Amino acid sequence: MASRNNKLTTFEPDRIIQPIYTGGDVALDREARVLATCLGEEAVLTDLESGRTLARLEGDGEVLTALAITPSASHLILCSRSQSMRIYSLQPSDHGLPTLAPTLLRTLKPHTTPVITIAIDSTGTLLGTGSADGVIKLWDIRGGFVTHTLRGHNGVISALHFFESAAPETTGEKGSKQKKKHRKDVESAGDTMAGIVHGDTATARFRLASGSEDGKIRIWDLSKRKSIATLDSHLSVVRSFDFSASLNILVSASRDKTTVIWDAHTWGIKRVIPIIEVVESVGFVGSSAFIFTGGEFGRLRIWDSGTGREITGEQPSGGEGDEIIHVLHNSQMNFLLSVHADQSLLLHSTSTLSETSPGSKIEALPLIRRISGTHDEIIDLAFVTPERSLLALATNSESIRLVALATQNTDPSPVNTGTYFGADVALLEGHEDIVICLDVDWSGCWLATGAKDNTARLWRIDHTRKSYEHYATYTGHAESLGAIALAQQPASSKSLTPNPFENLPKFLLTGSQDKTIKRWNLGRPSKTNTKSGTQPLSRAVYTRKAHDKDINAISVNHDNTLFASASQDRTVKIWSVEEGEVQGILRGHRRGVWSVMFALKDTPAINGDSAGPANTRHGVVLTGSGDKTVKIWSLSDYSCLRTLEGHTNSVLKVLWMPLRSSEETTRRSVQIASAGGDGLVKIWDANTGEPACTLDNHTDRIWALTVDPSTNTLVSGGGDSVVTFWKDTTSHTMAATAAASTARVEQEQQLLNYMHAGSYREAIVLALSLHHPARLLSLFQGVVDRSPPEDGSLSGLKAVDEVLMHLSDEQLLELLRRLRDWNTNARTAVVAQRILNVIVRSYPAQRLVGLRGRGWKEVVDGLRAYTERHYKRMVELMDESYLVEYTLREMEEVGFVEGEGGLGEVAMVS
Repeated sequence: MASRNNKLTTFEPDRIIQPIYTGGDVALDREARVLATCLGEEAVLTDLESGRTLARLEGDGEVLTALAITPSASHLILCSRSQSMRIYSLQPSDHGLPTLAPTLLRTLKPHTTPVITIAIDSTGTLLGTGSADGVIKLWDIRGGFVTHTLRGHNGVISALHFFESAAPETTGEKGSKQKKKHRKDVESAGDTMAGIVHGDTATARFRLASGSEDGKIRIWDLSKRKSIATLDSHLSVVRSFDFSASLNILVSASRDKTTVIWDAHTWGIKRVIPIIEVVESVGFVGSSAFIFTGGEFGRLRIWDSGTGREITGEQPSGGEGDEIIHVLHNSQMNFLLSVHADQSLLLHSTSTLSETSPGSKIEALPLIRRISGTHDEIIDLAFVTPERSLLALATNSESIRLVALATQNTDPSPVNTGTYFGADVALLEGHEDIVICLDVDWSGCWLATGAKDNTARLWRIDHTRKSYEHYATYTGHAESLGAIALAQQPASSKSLTPNPFENLPKFLLTGSQDKTIKRWNLGRPSKTNTKSGTQPLSRAVYTRKAHDKDINAISVNHDNTLFASASQDRTVKIWSVEEGEVQGILRGHRRGVWSVMFALKDTPAINGDSAGPANTRHGVVLTGSGDKTVKIWSLSDYSCLRTLEGHTNSVLKVLWMPLRSSEETTRRSVQIASAGGDGLVKIWDANTGEPACTLDNHTDRIWALTVDPSTNTLVSGGGDSVVTFWKDTTSHTMAATAAASTARVEQEQQLLNYMHAGSYREAIVLALSLHHPARLLSLFQGVVDRSPPEDGSLSGLKAVDEVLMHLSDEQLLELLRRLRDWNTNARTAVVAQRILNVIVRSYPAQRLVGLRGRGWKEVVDGLRAYTERHYKRMVELMDESYLVEYTLREMEEVGFVEGEGGLGEVAMVS
């Protein structure tokens, strides 16, 4: 049996990429710095410039239905399906970190049904809520009370927008009739509102536009607290409003595929613009006459409000998940932020519009940045670029995401083109179905991907030039690809030149659900192929019927001579790369094999289950299976060297930890890492088969695992959309442990010195801090047994009494815990009772009661139970002592008389 590994190994989560948005409302402050997003029942505040999480607010158990932030980012309002509305105050953190400290001011129940839409006015003092009950309520944000209750809509309130009218409206006869009709429908639920009072000319133009699912729009005069116009033009749900003060027009968008421009003076229709798509968001670009729209086709389109014509050129319609559900913009922002159904946020520059003349055409707004609200289920990942500065993610979609791992921000603005940790750098598009697997070559410049569209693709990654090109497509499989691997060495010595882009990997291997493996030689494409990048470059060198079930993984050894394939048929096969012939079969797993990995070059000999090192001169293979085990195999005889058990679910990924320097290797043996469906990453000692440590930061199964050989940083990604970077802290932990051990030895020696010198204060305090109950008991035992005790001392020595009378709360509670333990033993109970007597007599009851909440109740209960037991024993002993006294007293009346023959005779003494 292998001995347990005593060498310390530790990893800690260093950095984490996690979701910030999974659908719902999105809001920005006036400066476009604080981005507020919905994450299920939680809300997340993010710095739009740096990508740093400023705050995370826990939910109430129900999904958020609406969210808004004040223009100054002073307050955040959250509404959920529980019909509650929470108002938070946002203040900078007191810890000196660039974070916000949210404080819950109040929780309200604004409506009888969940709030559907909310809006905040430009001053940040007034909040409007619309619900499915058709009622609109206006709230004072700071005061938390209702200022207006507006009734008139017959259906769900779908849109709200505050604005200030440029001039008094003229409603005419129709408007007069409408006012009489709706006079009784408008109610007020408050006496006043800050800045909005009857007769105040400064606030007489405050308005609210509301839209409902029946397509009707109402304009409310907040000063007069009544509806002044009903606009009936849309045939479906009204989704968005915006108002231009300079043009004095209101624009509305509906799912009836139209946008209507209303004259704010007469509230008549000025123009109807057919958008020919369901419109979810509309607004003016700054103070210009240009209008933006976003809807079901995922295109951000710009229109001239004067002519009603679109000025952006033809744009292709987006695919599934590209639908625009929100567009954020205000007068101080030089970009539009579009929110899409696939939980991605895109920043589009509006700088080109400032130079656009009326009637001219422009290209689609340039994309500045892409922010992934969530990476969905992470299926596979890999480091790319020679410096490993990017991470490629296969995220249960047709595209591959490249995210930055280094900060390169140079422009301190939300629209900077620099990158920060976790920022989306590029999106590799080309596959027509979900990407299942990916692999990177030795240089980090070539990325291969396999997908459910039955094809493999090769990508050229040149991060220094911001070039991420599709290089080639390889078709031939009949079913989706489940495994892919590139050559792990340069094709020739010439490939060691500083320019790896001129040296393609030697070959590509693909495995599919069609149970076959194909090898492709990667030739240089023609100029035509390079430009189009869509047609295959060559046929497969060979195709082999490899397994009886799906192929899950392929691994190439360090010298490109062998590769291994793992399958759901519970076997792993070893193949020659050149001939494509089977060299051996590894059998032993009881379920399908999910992962396989060849050992690294120069891996030391590994001990098997039997004593002594195993024969591993031909190589070693590592496998992970659905039977919850990890196995190490020898390629000399294709036997299993060791089986590692510890996961509680399928082992989905395995890898070898990088080999370090000789000094590091002597300190710890060869290690492997595994990730499983139990959401855990385990580090194992390959020689002993014992787990060195277990890493836990995921809430769902972990599909992807890789390691940076230069820093030994592990990266795991799983079904919870989280990517965790695990920093190897072994050296730091070992150094800290050694330092702590040395310090403890020195302190223990100091404690002995204090005890020998009679420095009771220092000795008692140090023994309590070192948690040395034996030394502390020995010290108190000597004091209690002191003969004769010092006059006037409770414990036996006045110096000890003085120390016990001036303990801190922590020291006092620790001492009481020790007394509780000593009191359970009759041999040490005398010492415990003597010291307890000193404490009870030295401290007032209020001081002892103040120790509650720190385990005080358990200590008191323990002391009381055994003290009562000792008292009962003493009472019984006293009772027995009376019998002894009586016996002795009676025996004094008896005398012994020596008789003849040496026999004693008893005689009664008269």
